[in-house]
Amino acid sequence: MVAGACSSPRAAGPSTTRAGATGAPVASAGCSASSLGGGSAPAPATGLRQDITVDGVARWYLLTTPPTHNGTGPVPLVVDLHGLAEGATLHAQTSQFGPEAQTDGFIVVFPEGTGAPVSWDIAPATRAHPNHDIDFMNAMLNAVEAQQCVDTSRVYADGFSDGALFTSLLACTMANRFAAFAPVAGIVMPKPCTPGREVPILAFHGTADPILYFNGGIGTAVLNHDLGGGGPAPTTTAPPPIDLKGKGYPANVRAWAAKDRCNLRPTDTKVSAHVILRTYRCPPGAAVEFYIVLGGGHAWPGSKVSAELKSITGPSTFEINATAIIWKFFRQHRRVT
Repeated sequence: MVAGACSSPRAAGPSTTRAGATGAPVASAGCSASSLGGGSAPAPATGLRQDITVDGVARWYLLTTPPTHNGTGPVPLVVDLHGLAEGATLHAQTSQFGPEAQTDGFIVVFPEGTGAPVSWDIAPATRAHPNHDIDFMNAMLNAVEAQQCVDTSRVYADGFSDGALFTSLLACTMANRFAAFAPVAGIVMPKPCTPGREVPILAFHGTADPILYFNGGIGTAVLNHDLGGGGPAPTTTAPPPIDLKGKGYPANVRAWAAKDRCNLRPTDTKVSAHVILRTYRCPPGAAVEFYIVLGGGHAWPGSKVSAELKSITGPSTFEINATAIIWKFFRQHRRVT
């Protein structure tokens, strides 16, 4: 949802994933000396706008690269997707994935959706309905991998809210390009969903989310207000009883565990006063993890931007930091072809 500018603290929180991804990097075309103009590395970038035309439409994304990248050693790439009406610039401030990338040595891009309010097409592509945002993702990856030295086996996607819904679709349709996925406040199981392999997936959701209800449904009054529908903000009321293993987002995570052929009896671990980590035992190469924020709203955990929107989108938490946890999860996984 709409967010303002502010920084985010780094409090990672636990993760049960393995110590690190193994295997040799797969260098993109941008790693070759000819692509780098005689061996010189591309200039470092911080939130640099990149324009591209896809399906006849002008699109853009923001690019941030680590200052120590020499242009010849392949590095991971993270695609960080904004929420409905939020946009790439504001989401970059919300997630703070740019500073994370520059500190830990990977590339991050923040793509911009389309429309007013700006959004993503979360519907699977059909003959009658081509999905131009999926085309945008492929074209953007092609461009970044041609211009930068990317380890194409370590390309990842995460997203918030509407971006989480789109991340879920990418997990079904682009597992041939992304190694792992992390939807924040909006994991779903699109239909059809044919990733072609088991995919590592990490999710977050608050039990008091007033927009995408934890056990299913949409808070249309809050959503309409957020999108400029007018009138005062809806009065905060006590949420309905929560079923931590019931329908809605718990069921969506379970559906991903089933698709990944995991054991469907999860383990819940209370990692802080208001955060539960649910993990499933999965086959090698797969992973399903779910951070449940007790009393949490429609928020990016660990972000001051999300916390500033408490009156509209509900409480956030600083007991964990979603950005740090997502990157820790991502770096455990490599796409094997």
